[in-house]
Amino acid sequence: MDTLTAILERRSIRKFTGKSIGRDDLLTLAKAGMAAPSSRDTRHFHFIIVDDEQLIEKLTEGLPYSKMLLTAKHAIIVASDLSVAHGGGDTDYWVQDCAAAAENVLLAAKALGLGACWTAAHPREERVEHVRETLSIPENIRPLCVIAVGVPTGDDKPRDKFDEAHVAWNAWSAE
Repeated sequence: MDTLTAILERRSIRKFTGKSIGRDDLLTLAKAGMAAPSSRDTRHFHFIIVDDEQLIEKLTEGLPYSKMLLTAKHAIIVASDLSVAHGGGDTDYWVQDCAAAAENVLLAAKALGLGACWTAAHPREERVEHVRETLSIPENIRPLCVIAVGVPTGDDKPRDKFDEAHVAWNAWSAE
């Protein structure tokens, strides 16, 4: 699939078949995430791939909008090592960097014919702590999000989200 098609047809998938994905494909998704830019090229990203059914169930207990994980069967947590990230936890650079990495994972999933859906951990402390406790993540590692990854049922179709009214040329325009 070409890049522009992946971008324009990507959407959050919440309906999965429950079939397993091979670890090679999951590693490809992490590799795509690691290809994202990072502030001052600090490469502080970490990806925790979860394919253990009990851990998936436990994750859903503390993430209220993550029930799709149960049928996706896989999760990728995008996190930052704040001891390495530019500005550490005192700035939002790590958030921007991890968001770019997460989007790469989402686009790569689409390109591979998989479905994916981002569910937030950060900035909700109770969610961050739940993910940390469930996966034994140390304090210097800050999870941004949990991405459900699985084989889509095909029920979720792409939508055209372009709105030319949200485009301005050369200066702000309210028209």
